[in-house]
Amino acid sequence: MGKRARIRQKRLAEKLLQIRNVLGLSQSDMLRLLGFDQVIDYKRISEFELGKNDPPLAILLKYARVAGVCVDVLIDDELDLPSKLPAKPKHSHR
Repeated sequence: MGKRARIRQKRLAEKLLQIRNVLGLSQSDMLRLLGFDQVIDYKRISEFELGKNDPPLAILLKYARVAGVCVDVLIDDELDLPSKLPAKPKHSHR
């Protein structure tokens, strides 16, 4: 059984960086806002934004909620983030 390279989104890192920059947050502030500051180091935010590592699904979901977008907007390379963030999501979450 060989291990194949995982298909990666080309624009995910760019979108995560855009969210943080538009909100005017440092990496540490972003991590606190996401609620994972007690779980991972703030340097992981840099790894996500540089495309070195993809965030776990729970963190990706939090990014989407903070930005007010559906997760598919983050992972679909053909979709752009709204011009105004945080946006009003087209669906609600609990």
